[in-house]
Amino acid sequence: MRITIDDNWTATVTDDPLPISPRFDFRDFRVRVATYANVEERGRFLLDTFGSQPWLWDTPDELRFDQAGRDLVGAEFQIAGEAADAEDSARLPATPPVRPGGLRADEAQDFRLEVTTELCRAPGDTELTCLRDLDVLDEPLQARIGIAPDVALLVQHGTVVGWSLTDPARYLTTGFAAPDPTPPSPATRLLLTACLDLITTELLDEVRDRVPAALNQLRALHQSLRAQREDRHRIDALLSFVADLVEDYADRPTGQKP
Repeated sequence: MRITIDDNWTATVTDDPLPISPRFDFRDFRVRVATYANVEERGRFLLDTFGSQPWLWDTPDELRFDQAGRDLVGAEFQIAGEAADAEDSARLPATPPVRPGGLRADEAQDFRLEVTTELCRAPGDTELTCLRDLDVLDEPLQARIGIAPDVALLVQHGTVVGWSLTDPARYLTTGFAAPDPTPPSPATRLLLTACLDLITTELLDEVRDRVPAALNQLRALHQSLRAQREDRHRIDALLSFVADLVEDYADRPTGQKP
């Protein structure tokens, strides 16, 4: 199968998905599928590969390919910051199933992968799906290509129109750290949903406007995260973002800008 990623830039689906577990960096609200462990290693990785990458003020999503064999070797996706309505999210097609596969670039040339604009949250946040736009929901998907464990590209009419992360709670982490290999606790899953409710709804705007009820909700979430004793690696990933909001808005005197 040949797919289009950017205008006339194409790649061919292979039988070799990446064996790399994704990293859901909650503070930066992005998903990384790569082996680099710090900024320096990431810089070398970008120099040694080709594909879509940030440049100055331009920050597209990333698919990176090996220079020699032109095979996919890494990816990085930004999560859309505002969730679609529940009604729209419910329209997301359940088929076709994910087919594991890698990608091989048809030519060694850079391209641009536009970031997605719509986030669809499955019930219980068992899956996060980011789409190019909501028009994708009007027609069936052609394929779901599982480029890495629980990470899939969504294809419609031969073009990549989005991506998904299944079981995002499992892959919670901060920065470039690898996620905890043990399963997440039930409490972590509930707290992830609470944090996503904060980030992807109008509640975040109310926090920034210092609406008292919203600040009380933020403080309660902050306290719940601090009090959670198990699964601390994932909880700390959630807490890193929430604690910044508390410091900037809940703890700062009214009228003082963050």
